[in-house]
Amino acid sequence: MDILSGFLEAMVRMACPIMLASLGAVFTARSGIINFAMEGIMIMGAFFGVYGSYMTGNPWVGAVLGMLGGLAAAMVLGVMSISVKVDQVVAGTGINVLFLGLTSYLFTVMYPNGQPSSVTGFPSLEIPVLSAIPGIGGIFRQNLLTYLAYLMVPVLWYILNRTTFGLCLRSVGEQPHAADSLGINVDRMRYIAIVISGLLGGLGGAALSLGQVSVFMENMTSGRGYVAWSAVTVGKWNPFGIMGASLLFGGAEAVQLRLQAIGIEIPHQFTQMLPYLLTMIVLAGVVGKTVGPKAMGKPFVKGER
Repeated sequence: MDILSGFLEAMVRMACPIMLASLGAVFTARSGIINFAMEGIMIMGAFFGVYGSYMTGNPWVGAVLGMLGGLAAAMVLGVMSISVKVDQVVAGTGINVLFLGLTSYLFTVMYPNGQPSSVTGFPSLEIPVLSAIPGIGGIFRQNLLTYLAYLMVPVLWYILNRTTFGLCLRSVGEQPHAADSLGINVDRMRYIAIVISGLLGGLGGAALSLGQVSVFMENMTSGRGYVAWSAVTVGKWNPFGIMGASLLFGGAEAVQLRLQAIGIEIPHQFTQMLPYLLTMIVLAGVVGKTVGPKAMGKPFVKGER
């Protein structure tokens, strides 16, 4: 039972950064923007999260700074996709490369003599009684950022599906010209979605660096931004579905770590491939064909249809 509890604890923890980034990306998807820049957004959050915690000794300051770093990266995507109206996938790919390189450069500039082995991260907090339940108690031994991420799911679902703002956002992603004719400012709604995705994506990066390892490493996101966008598709643009997809990918990462820990003679490159292999299998064999917002990926030009 201890093995199961440890696996569930790792699965919930590993799913957190992916889920936060996915919850941000669903807002851009619902507004009609393909957020292929989540890898760059997350790496900025991871870097500035560690930097903020290093400078102040407070992980919450690091989390806020990580959110602002993610926001800065997301705004580049916003300008390119909303104002300049370039191809969103190409812009997102370029942004990922840009910020992976920028964080590597800043890493060497800010820590010329090598960064500290660790900074102040988010400690684990056990929920009394629940954490002692045999088999599943590990679920309730997480850091505060992880608990916060799961509490966000119903809140964001409500915002998207039960509020006027959510209705306007979804209308912009489905029929932007019809929304514009009703007086909804399409570009403004899409920029709001970009801001939300940047803040949550940056928080996801900070959850990775401060909630799991308490250190920054170059390219530490290792494709999690792409997996986060996949989780949006697998979860069918619904926060609860995204939570389930994130837990699936988090479970794959937990299995990878368990295989390495018990010393099974499998090349580590193969175990590291597991989460991404699972992504392709789920997309192709389980989810099948999905239909996203009709205007996703299409620049909005007022007066043109």
